[in-house]
Amino acid sequence: MTESRLPTSPEMTEETATFWQAANEGRLLVKHCLGSGRAFHPPRNISPFTGLAETEWRDASGTGVIYSFSVMRRHEAEHCIAYVQLSEGPIILSALTDCNFDRVEIGQLVRVVFVPTANGQMVPMFTPEAEG
Repeated sequence: MTESRLPTSPEMTEETATFWQAANEGRLLVKHCLGSGRAFHPPRNISPFTGLAETEWRDASGTGVIYSFSVMRRHEAEHCIAYVQLSEGPIILSALTDCNFDRVEIGQLVRVVFVPTANGQMVPMFTPEAEG
């Protein structure tokens, strides 16, 4: 990836700092509601299920399926944004990388990979699982 094609650096907040620090370690984290036992994304301190600040970070498997996607082709650049439903349940907005965008399909199995931004912050993206 050339520097002009590197992903945009995320804006880190107090609620998301742990998520981005884990990404730099090659780990995908999701928040879990302690009251309902359900995972959720995007990360926040208050559970969307109970409205309580009873949440904790847990490591995610890093696997999921493509829920929806859109391929954009402008000039010489291609980009594919995708909603990925993680194996833990939540749907995360990300991008696909290291694949042929013409062969992407809804329901396709994917796994997380971490890609550096211009400032070095790693961001989670997804790539299709090898077939066969």
